[in-house]
Amino acid sequence: MDRVCKECIVPAIEACGMSAKRVDKHNQGGLLKSEIIKFIESAEIIVAELTNERPNCYLEIGYAMGIDKFRNLILTAREDHNPESANYKKGGPKIHFDLSGYDILFWHPEKLGDFRTELEKRIRRRLAVMEPIGAVAQSPWDIEWAALHRNRAFSGFSLMGLSGFMEIRFALDYPKPNWNQKVLDEAARVSNIDTFGWPIGAYLDRAECRPKPTADGIIAEMPFKDHQSYDYWALRRNGDFYLLKSLFEDAKDRSKLFFDTRVVRVTEVFLYCVRLYTRLGVDPATFVNIAVRHSGLNKRGASGFSVGELGG
Repeated sequence: MDRVCKECIVPAIEACGMSAKRVDKHNQGGLLKSEIIKFIESAEIIVAELTNERPNCYLEIGYAMGIDKFRNLILTAREDHNPESANYKKGGPKIHFDLSGYDILFWHPEKLGDFRTELEKRIRRRLAVMEPIGAVAQSPWDIEWAALHRNRAFSGFSLMGLSGFMEIRFALDYPKPNWNQKVLDEAARVSNIDTFGWPIGAYLDRAECRPKPTADGIIAEMPFKDHQSYDYWALRRNGDFYLLKSLFEDAKDRSKLFFDTRVVRVTEVFLYCVRLYTRLGVDPATFVNIAVRHSGLNKRGASGFSVGELGG
């Protein structure tokens, strides 16, 4: 199998302009199952080799199908695993019925050159289907998802009687990852930046404030009427992040805008973004889209600054 990988699978992938990775050769020191999941989620093409009936391969194929990567998946196997082959032996290794109906590329040990050529053709066809020529780049922002959480956040925010807020959104560029709720929760728990005192994306381990799992991620809501503060944030399985929080100034003087506080808070947004995606294992070269918006500032005076000095 090492020979098949070296002489056929790797060259076919590289001929299509991609780099071939195997978890046993390219893992970064983490748990193998975690590395495999990361590879599957980020791969443009997944070559799944079914020879020798390895249970882990069937499991990983199922995972790839479960996250809707059918078009990325190419199944291969030695030809004697095909019940229709003259070399098939009853009771010997085979393609199990779960995958027997799929288009599998069978290869012969004495015709590896033909296998490499056909595999390259299939990879190119898949890439052409997934990335049509002239296709418009897909926006990383999911407007409907953000609107859903904005509406939920404002429902709670309006009950507090506050006027000013800070709204934050993060979105990773495509291809987007897919984390489970447990991984998201752990990353959110350890990503707070404590410079200001009350962090961006605050994580409180109390029953009423602890992040709750949802179908597509986790959500936290923290209304504190005694302190005149409100926080709502949502972290999605694909890394999208939304936050709406009240202004610190409103707990002090609703007619003022603390200019230095706004500078610190926006700085913390960037620090939190870096820490969150680092904890989630995002490649440092990945592009991250960030949006920060303030509202409810009309007619406020800037603390320590004249309106003219504050400018636009």
